[in-house]
Amino acid sequence: MPVPDQRDPEVTGRALTAWFGRHLPGVRIPHLETPQNSGFSSETLMFDAEWTDGDGAQRREPFVARVAPAGYQIFPEPRFEEQYRLMRILDERTGIPVPPIRWYEPSGDVLGAPFFVMGRVEGRVPTDMPPYHMGGWVTEAPPDERAAMWWSTLEILASLHRLDADDLGLGFLDQPAWGATGLDQRLAYYENYLHWAYKGPQKTALKALEWLKANRPDEPDDPAVLWGDARIGNVIFRSGVPAAVLDWETAVLGAPEEDLAWFLFLDRHHSEGVGVPRLDGFPPHTDTVARYEELLGRPMRHLAYYEILSGFKFSVIMARIGQAMIDFGWIDETADFPYNNNCTQLLARILGDGR
Repeated sequence: MPVPDQRDPEVTGRALTAWFGRHLPGVRIPHLETPQNSGFSSETLMFDAEWTDGDGAQRREPFVARVAPAGYQIFPEPRFEEQYRLMRILDERTGIPVPPIRWYEPSGDVLGAPFFVMGRVEGRVPTDMPPYHMGGWVTEAPPDERAAMWWSTLEILASLHRLDADDLGLGFLDQPAWGATGLDQRLAYYENYLHWAYKGPQKTALKALEWLKANRPDEPDDPAVLWGDARIGNVIFRSGVPAAVLDWETAVLGAPEEDLAWFLFLDRHHSEGVGVPRLDGFPPHTDTVARYEELLGRPMRHLAYYEILSGFKFSVIMARIGQAMIDFGWIDETADFPYNNNCTQLLARILGDGR
């Protein structure tokens, strides 16, 4: 969800050039794009850098800077440095395709907030606005390309879930302040998040939370590394093949079922949830679950529970987006959008009929 951008590209370019000089002496930034709108969770700056190599060769490279939220934010606790640390480990020590991670600036002295710089990966990302089943380039892609996008992302997700978190030093993704790893943490965190996000009524979300507490299953396996926002809308594709996987700010440790359910729920939201059919080529959810069981070598347990958890988490995020829309004057403060939107309506149907 975008918030108004106040950044001056010329001022930003000068600040980045001075900072880049520490890493690439004599660097120039001839072109920098500041978005018309910048996101809550982080701001994205796109720019090119030019410099002279040590052997005298002229170099030009495209970069992206992700800037931590300095004002309005979508999450109560932005885990910005953790996102950088995770992406750097994935880039350097695994086969998970993330953009090449270059540098991190922990202070706010340069851009007003911490930021990290990564290489820019070319390709196309499925749209959320409009949802990709409704509009955008995915509606024009051939069915076999859509199928390739789906299955290849699923394989990356399985590769992530097979990583050894201890061996990679990813224990920092755990959030023990919210309870035991997995569902204890997730329910406590999102319950707190819900009350922080929006102070108005939350009938559907609270009903879901009550159900989740009353019906929570065991998680018998060792916790896996979870993407946290697993969906094709966070992947840069080239001809159906993932070039890079993005947006790791909600990565945690937990059960793979949680990621898979989110992957399926967001796709359901982007089709049934907005009143349009799924596009041809995208495999059925039943086939997806069967394939994922093959990839992990075990059954997927309690996916109906994790689907409701996904709907609850997304309802909390939508509540915060609704509050932002009120705060920025885009909707009236009496509007019901924070608690009555496509997500909460889909969640209410699932809670009501179990489908």
